[in-house]
Amino acid sequence: MSRNEKETEGISLLGNQGVKYPSGYAPQVLETFVNKHQENDYFVKFNCPEFTSLCPITGQPDFATIYISYVPDVKMVESKSLKLYLFSFRNHGDFHEDCINTIMKDLIKLMDPKYIEVWGKFTPRGGISIDPYCNYGRPGTKWENVAWDRLAQHDMYPEKVDNR
Repeated sequence: MSRNEKETEGISLLGNQGVKYPSGYAPQVLETFVNKHQENDYFVKFNCPEFTSLCPITGQPDFATIYISYVPDVKMVESKSLKLYLFSFRNHGDFHEDCINTIMKDLIKLMDPKYIEVWGKFTPRGGISIDPYCNYGRPGTKWENVAWDRLAQHDMYPEKVDNR
């Protein structure tokens, strides 16, 4: 059940050794491919432990692990393009909450998933860490209810944090 050439038509970054990393916020690098299992509901999860952005006031770097989980519909995000997109925040000045919401909104616009959630676990600066979480469930579907339930209970049992 491999993919044919037509199914991989829009993917230009994967396997391309000449790819240049963007120097600024670059949602245009995101690419998709067709979900061949649209009849199934399933999660796809990405973990990005080396996310960086800049404080919009001080210009100091912020570091985080970004977790992206989504239930695809027709389109799925290609992972190398996602890596380049997340890298594009490296010189982007924005608050933690803005980065996380921007990532989610860009991925919704790109894929129109049934459900998506983005969670940023930022390392402390000034003695405090910030862990923004946002999610979305397609309106009018069961995923809208899933989004509310997960938002209302997303951190009821927080993990022990001893690595930050």
